[in-house]
Amino acid sequence: MDLEYGKQYEDYRLEVQEFCKKYKGVQFNDTAKIPLASNNKSGGPVMARSDWQKILIENGYFARSIPKEYGGYGGDSDIIKSRITATEFSNQRIPGPMGGQGIDMLVPTLLELGTEEQKNKFIKPTLHGEMIWCQGYSEPNAGSDLASLQTKGELIDGKWIINGQKIWTSTAQYAQMMFCLVRTEPEASKHAGISYLLVPMDTPGLEIRPLVDMTLQAGFNEVFFTDVTIPGENIVGKRGEGWAVANATLGHERGSLANPNATMNRLNMLINRMKKETIDGKKLIEIPVYRDRLLKIQGKIMAFQSHALRILSSKLNPGQDVKIGKMIQKLVGTELRHELEGLGIDIMGELGTLYEDSPYLRDGGSWQFTYMYYLGLIIGGGTNQIQKNIISERGLGLPREPKVQGV
Repeated sequence: MDLEYGKQYEDYRLEVQEFCKKYKGVQFNDTAKIPLASNNKSGGPVMARSDWQKILIENGYFARSIPKEYGGYGGDSDIIKSRITATEFSNQRIPGPMGGQGIDMLVPTLLELGTEEQKNKFIKPTLHGEMIWCQGYSEPNAGSDLASLQTKGELIDGKWIINGQKIWTSTAQYAQMMFCLVRTEPEASKHAGISYLLVPMDTPGLEIRPLVDMTLQAGFNEVFFTDVTIPGENIVGKRGEGWAVANATLGHERGSLANPNATMNRLNMLINRMKKETIDGKKLIEIPVYRDRLLKIQGKIMAFQSHALRILSSKLNPGQDVKIGKMIQKLVGTELRHELEGLGIDIMGELGTLYEDSPYLRDGGSWQFTYMYYLGLIIGGGTNQIQKNIISERGLGLPREPKVQGV
């Protein structure tokens, strides 16, 4: 059996390797407001994070199949090239592209459902890291049951007037824009009366209150709307049909919460850490109990990468059904990443309990921070318990759990 990709792809691999050599140790001279990637401080070229994003796009290493007129590379979707790029970046510890709610969730939603004006206005600055977005979905009484949301939108004289509250709004304190669900048809059924609006965050009447989470940072926010007025054309899809648009976005969100390539990069960091840390002069990677745990996680990550490749391949095989595969990705990916970060803490022993500004922190405390962060992602984007219900009911067609009368 010949498992080689062929000369075309081996030439491409050499091209990516040359790129990695050129930008080895790249550092960013702007302090990112959002932890988008780990900065490698090994003396490489220095640039702004947004400039790095543009370099990746110009070379086809990100936004490869997004048209040039919308700020992408304008090429064909090639899953083998995508895998080669991810592998070489991981091997050389080259930082990947920016992510975030705008890039990972809104851009594919607009490409699918947005107007031409919306695509031209929002996609390019979002892809290039010039426009940060937040997601206005959850409310104090509408979390897992999102369709129960009560934030109200009224169309008056061609403008939307919004009143209400959102909660658990990540990056709201940094964002220029929000994609937001509001109830515009109060008499309709709860799924039928929702619209999907695009809200500038500097609009008068909008108040942001940070919420400190268990990472000890304000990872979330409350957002209050008091007569917030936006243009009538800032709606994606039709009025009252925002639930369908929201589900498209949620599908992209669940697929982006645990990127398999980022997980492989993190595994390589863990391996390097295990080669440095010692107990009684012996490297941790040589201690069987730790090496056994590492190999089990490595096997899971390799399977997870293959699973993601199978989902990508469906673009080339329209008849291939990957519906359940996409549902599984968020569930498995977030729990796997949490397990990986937990091993990173365990191998450091008592040093793994340190936090914040201790001089003995390893890797800037990223293992402790990310362990907490991914525990949050097991809950965020729809809890993994809810995700199991989705897999069983929508994916496998199992009967819904009976509801107890009077509850």
